[in-house]
Amino acid sequence: MTTDLGDIVRTVDLIGVAVNGLLGAEIARRERLDPVGFAVLAILSGLGGGMIRDTLLQQGTPVALTDSWYLVVAIAAAAVGYTLQFEGRLWNRVYPALDGLALGTWAAVGTQKSLSAGLGWLPSLLLGTITAVGGGMVRDVVLARRPAFLGGNTLYATCAIIASGVAIMLNGLVTAEVGVLAATAVGAPMVLIAKARGWTLPGESARVGVQAIKRRYPRQSS
Repeated sequence: MTTDLGDIVRTVDLIGVAVNGLLGAEIARRERLDPVGFAVLAILSGLGGGMIRDTLLQQGTPVALTDSWYLVVAIAAAAVGYTLQFEGRLWNRVYPALDGLALGTWAAVGTQKSLSAGLGWLPSLLLGTITAVGGGMVRDVVLARRPAFLGGNTLYATCAIIASGVAIMLNGLVTAEVGVLAATAVGAPMVLIAKARGWTLPGESARVGVQAIKRRYPRQSS
């Protein structure tokens, strides 16, 4: 498979754009932005990670600028998010599912594109993760917020790393399309499970707690 994704993988890629665009629009509503703000956040959320990846790959103009469907889907997601108000119990259940689908999709596609460009497994793992979290990172920076993947939340970037790892392990064993779908099927549910169970990585508070225990119960010298 070349760096031009096949039809199945391209469809999965566009699903990621749509989902991330909706998430960007949902945040724009929370921030009480105008229609331009909705469009900007949807584009940043939906296309930011892929554009960063394609720029780093240096294999031509980012696909988001050469394939008009990417911008169309992102702007359409902004319009849907501006027209329809997402709230209530149903949205609270749907939102994590959309978030997980977006992350799994983008991690898988970003990793496969990097592998197809001839990169090794470690750079591909990095670019797969950047594809998954890059759009949200740029969006949060524009809003002067700390990017969510840096911590203080349930597992997110970790799920992207695992999804990228699945795509890497399957590379050469199955077709690129199957690898992308399998990686998405692993990464997306992980985000849901992490949110449902409150899974987080140990942070500074955990380290401080361990040190406090050590001070309270020092080892007895023999």
